[in-house]
Order: sequence, then C-alpha cells, then structure tokens
Amino acid sequence: MNLNIISAFIASFITVLIITPLVIKFAIKIGATDKPNQRKVHQKVMPRLGGLAIFFGVVAGYFAGGVYTEEVTGITIAGLVILATGILDDMYELSAKTKLLGQLIAAGIVVATGLKIDLLTVPFVGVYDLGLWTYPITILWIVGITNAINLIDGLDGLAAGISLIVISTIAFLAGMAGMMLISTLAVIMIGSILGFLFYNFNPAKIFMGDTGALFLGYAISILSLLGLYKSVTLFSFIVPIIILGVPIFDTTFAIIRRIVNKKPISAPDKHHLHHKLLALGFSHRRTVLAIYGLGLIFAVSAVILSHSTMIGSVFIIIVLLVLIELIAEMIGLVHHKYQPFMSIYRKVTGKQ
Repeated sequence: MNLNIISAFIASFITVLIITPLVIKFAIKIGATDKPNQRKVHQKVMPRLGGLAIFFGVVAGYFAGGVYTEEVTGITIAGLVILATGILDDMYELSAKTKLLGQLIAAGIVVATGLKIDLLTVPFVGVYDLGLWTYPITILWIVGITNAINLIDGLDGLAAGISLIVISTIAFLAGMAGMMLISTLAVIMIGSILGFLFYNFNPAKIFMGDTGALFLGYAISILSLLGLYKSVTLFSFIVPIIILGVPIFDTTFAIIRRIVNKKPISAPDKHHLHHKLLALGFSHRRTVLAIYGLGLIFAVSAVILSHSTMIGSVFIIIVLLVLIELIAEMIGLVHHKYQPFMSIYRKVTGKQ
C-alpha cells in the first residue's frame, strides 16, 4: 500500500472523528432531526445530516491522497448534486419525485463525462455494443444503487456498516487488479465510514440521514462503475451486484412485497429485512450484526466468483439465489404465506 493511500485513510478517518460532534450540534441547531414514528425503530429525536461529516472526511482524503490530480471533475460535481439533494431532504423532507430528480441529474452528469458501459461480452455468444442502451443502463445502475443503500438505512450503523463491507470488497478487488484510482477512492470512503461509525453504531449519537445514505450509495455506484468502465463481461457485471447483495436483496423483495400487496413501490413500510429480524426477537445490535454477517457472505462470494471458472460462477450464483429465497420465506419478507420453496420441501418430505 503506497503512502498516498495511507495518508488518505488517516486524513479521512481523523477528519470525521473530529467534525462529527460539530455536525451533531449544527443539525440540532437548524432542526435537521429525525423524529420517532410508527415506522421507525428509534424512540427519541435524533440529529441527522451525518452524511455531511462523511463528506468532509472524503474531501480531506481527496486532497491528502492526491486524487485532485486525477480527472474526476464530473463525478465530483455529480457527487455534490447528490449531497445537496440529501441535505435538502434532511432539512425539509423532499418528495420522492424531487429526490429522484436530483439523482437523475447527477447520473446524467456522470454519463455526460463518458463514464458508462458501452460493451457487454456474453460467454459463448460474443460482444454486444449496447448502443443507445448504454445511457439508460448506466443511469439505472447509479440511481438503483444509490436508492438501495438509502432503503436499508433503518438501524444504528446498518447502512454505514454494509457500505463499509461493500466498499472494502471493492477496494480489495481493485487492489488485486492494480486499479489504483478505485483503490484510493475506496480507502478514502473506508476511513470516512469508520470514523462515522464511532458515533453511528448502536446506540447512535447521530444518523447519517439521506445526506449520508444517498452519498454512500452514489459513491458505491461510481466505484463499481469505474471497475466496469467501457467493456464488461456478463460475469464481471454480476460481481458488483453480488457485493451489493444485502441492499439489492432487501430492495428487490420490498418491490415484490409492495406489488403483491398492491401498494405503490415508493410507499414506506415496516417489513424490511431489519424489521423482520427485530420482530423475530433479535436485539437492535444483534440484528445489525446478523445483517453484517450476511453482507460478508456476499462479499466473500463475490471475491471467489471474480477468480472462478464459468461453471464455478454459475454454481455460486445459484447457491446465493437459493439462500436469498429461503431467508425471505423464513422471515416473511414478502408475506407470511409466501413460501414456494418451503412448500415444495414440505410436500417432498411430508413435514409440516
């Protein structure tokens, strides 16, 4: 690990440790707080805007690590749009459409810089030029991942911890591949998140709010996109999806649940993965740690898949899909009657 990366980590980590108490006071002063309601787990008014502290850590690492010498103007401007959207939401609670507009503007800026996926290589078939599809696919990638992190931000340290696991995995894979820009950016994010977790892990003193959740989601989407830049094989496209297994898993079943229950896809509810684990009797901290564990399973699987044969990759993907489905059925993530796999098992074994 070179000196720049070490300097970037230390700068981002220490900056967040020092500045977060100031952000807490600032959030309370301007009224950027999260109030309890029937959908939320916390029982007292909590300052949010924690993402602002993470952002300051990233800025410190940006300069300490020498990233400012790289051509990252486009993704930096887009990141500021995302940050502004999150800050405004934490202060004034923007509508879902307004937040989506901010994300689309940011994604459009990224695509305009040329950071997009143009080619897709399918094994045994050939290379496909995505043509005009490159634009909606890249925009969907950025917006989808940005929102996926936001949706799991429901418990102390949950979104930050899962983001830490995801970004650490990206940093490891990028380091193995010699992708220094991605490695440095990832390490800056790691330092910032670790510093924030000192204040955000249960019992939390501050929430990251949409400022943090959207910013982390955006950062993850860009880091993974940089690794897929221009040309991508089908299986390498799947690797970042597996790394993001927990938020994508929770988001996918949230969409299915709302469709099945005939509710708007954007409608909030109290049936996410963490809600279900809490309902089963898990403590706040045990729930977070259990989801961290699931995140680590996906992370390790992604690393193995990135170095596996095609047959091995298919096997890993099938095992993960079965695991996801079984977890969803056992905890009632869609509906307590939604149990297709378990119903088949009961019929085959004769067990009830």
